[in-house]
Amino acid sequence: MTNQKETAPGWRELSVAKNGLVSIDRQTLEDPGTDPFTTALGILAAAAKESGEETLVHSTDENTGTSSWFTVDQEGMMTVAGAPAQTAPAPAKTGSHAVIVPADIPAEKQEQLQEAFDSIDDLPPLATPPVLTKSEKPAGFDLPATPAAGAAAPAPGSRREARRSFLTQEQVEEPAKQGWRGFLTSMGIRMTPGQEERAERADIQMVSQHWPGPRTIAVVNGRGGVGKSMTTIGLSATFARYGGSGVLAEDNNQTRGTLGWRTEKGPHDASLLDLLPQIDRLLAPSAQAADLAHYVHHQTRDKYDVLRSRPELLASDQRFDAETVDAVHAVATKYYRLILIDSGNDESDAMWLRMIHHADQIVVPTTTRRDSAESAALLLDALHERGGNFAKLAENAVVVVSQENPAVKPAVVAEIAAGFKTLAREVVTVPFDPAMKDGLLTYGSLRPATQRAWLAAGAAVAKGL
Repeated sequence: MTNQKETAPGWRELSVAKNGLVSIDRQTLEDPGTDPFTTALGILAAAAKESGEETLVHSTDENTGTSSWFTVDQEGMMTVAGAPAQTAPAPAKTGSHAVIVPADIPAEKQEQLQEAFDSIDDLPPLATPPVLTKSEKPAGFDLPATPAAGAAAPAPGSRREARRSFLTQEQVEEPAKQGWRGFLTSMGIRMTPGQEERAERADIQMVSQHWPGPRTIAVVNGRGGVGKSMTTIGLSATFARYGGSGVLAEDNNQTRGTLGWRTEKGPHDASLLDLLPQIDRLLAPSAQAADLAHYVHHQTRDKYDVLRSRPELLASDQRFDAETVDAVHAVATKYYRLILIDSGNDESDAMWLRMIHHADQIVVPTTTRRDSAESAALLLDALHERGGNFAKLAENAVVVVSQENPAVKPAVVAEIAAGFKTLAREVVTVPFDPAMKDGLLTYGSLRPATQRAWLAAGAAVAKGL
């Protein structure tokens, strides 16, 4: 594709065909692996740089029949523009055929051409085309059978079958909102979204759905410092932001659980220990959802609730038996549609084992440290070897590999992720982000690429629910 202009002087023609192909001046842009709109923008910017002035572009879309004008400068910036002034053709005579002729033909010749076209109406009509009868049909040519006079058409099975439903709906895809396609949409040219935007929309739809009955997700890894709390927060925020309220992040950790340290504090200091004496009252038919606000901490920006542990206490002061875990889970499933449980590091503890009993799915976080990845792999192996529901959880698991620091090369991240392909259902990678290192963690503080990664992780989890 060259920068040479082949259309009318003064502007370039950018067109979008019904098959989605993009062309400039009737030359289709075909560059595998590159977005055609990005290629087009580069060509138009190069033309502006060569000419020393902005390139005027006339853009049309065959899918919608719309068109618009804009300019592209040397840096590739686009600005909406008006159509150039053009000389309108003289109106044709009433009742005559308009004839478009080159301007260099003498006036008397133009009048002769006009008279010749006007005389078309005086010509006799064409003869009636012959009718081919069935007896005259060529061999191998079958005419449609003509129903006998008075014969009734075959009746439909019922009136309901014959009637077309008023409720028939067509799925109409929303126009593009991102990149080049989104810009053209904003200018009135309705563009379909690109592959990346479609994938993002599919993930949003996946995490936005509500399931019949509550769902419990356990975030597990027998090693500390691998991102369990971070993963619990990232997934909770994703599901709550896109799917709405009814999401609880619970700290099921008797040994210095950090979920409370990394999330927003409510107007009280309550924790799981304060909830335990109120379980019977909260499970009573007369209990109200607002009563639970005395014990959970609502995240005002990310729209989920947190049930904290007491990390300042010794493990012996908040170690519970299986019955207590069951009671807490009964309260959680009564008031929430989705419960994500941040866990401790002792896989033999009663709290950990009972959490696994209630889990519909597990998420196994790891960093790009090899000892962290090995710990995650050993956990999946152990669950699989136990068989039964443990093995099902391992087979349906989602592994989240977080880049520990910016110095870790992409090849290392890919290597760690590939090692889990045969151990879990899906593996998702999350890039390094300074906002995830320590302190209060909110979805809005993350970089766009990190937010997109957590959305992909949430969609991977949702597929298993």
